[in-house]
Amino acid sequence: MSRVIHFEIHAEDVPRAVEFYRAVFGWEFQDWGEFAGMPYFGAITGADDQPGINGAVMQRQGPNPAPGATVAGAVLTMGTGDFDATAAKILEAGGTVALPKHALTGMAWQGYFLDTEGNVFGVHQPDPDAR
Repeated sequence: MSRVIHFEIHAEDVPRAVEFYRAVFGWEFQDWGEFAGMPYFGAITGADDQPGINGAVMQRQGPNPAPGATVAGAVLTMGTGDFDATAAKILEAGGTVALPKHALTGMAWQGYFLDTEGNVFGVHQPDPDAR
């Protein structure tokens, strides 16, 4: 088996996308554009001793997807301890709701959003009492 070890979020406006993920999730970024030959910012999403992976925000090779377009690619889901607080940060930073918060009965709260570049991502709050 091969595990997922890196992700790339494509953005028409890379600085705007970097700021969105920094404001919402507190990610740190490093400019790796010199290595990639295009706008490419490495994303550090947490401590190395915690579950999860790091990735990047990179230049999209075309326009952002149109509103309502189907997903073309993988959907990242970020964990949180407080779904509602995270949702508020997303909206404040310019994101929008794609699929509202709903219970994964007995497991978690889940919802989906669009970032400033039209990319879909999920938010997941573990909660065995979710109904």
